Amino acid sequence: QVQLVESGGGSVQAGGSLRLSCAISGVTTERYCMGWFRQAPGKEREGVASMNTYGTTTYADSVKGRFTVSRDNAKNTLFLQMNSLKAEDTAMYYCAATRHFYHIPTLQDSEYNYWGQGTQVAVSS
Repeated sequence: QVQLVESGGGSVQAGGSLRLSCAISGVTTERYCMGWFRQAPGKEREGVASMNTYGTTTYADSVKGRFTVSRDNAKNTLFLQMNSLKAEDTAMYYCAATRHFYHIPTLQDSEYNYWGQGTQVAVSS
């Protein structure tokens, strides 16, 4: 059974940093394309960052230069380092996984098969 459990969310002031973690069980992360998504109240879910099995990454324009996705295959964990946070980054953050290979990792949420329950990030201005 595949399980994804996010942690590391919280409240922070604008300009601050948070590091999200996603512990994955039931699959081997190095064989999966992994992604981070977020959904703010009243808005659609959007892709934030993703990484394919080769370590190639894709970022949403809104987070480029501020967020970094990484993975520790030995610990089956995906990370999202978020720096220079803005109020508009406030959302529920989810990690997701798919066995499909993407030469350029996708930020399309419909392509992901497995999802975590989410961790809340609140940024105050």
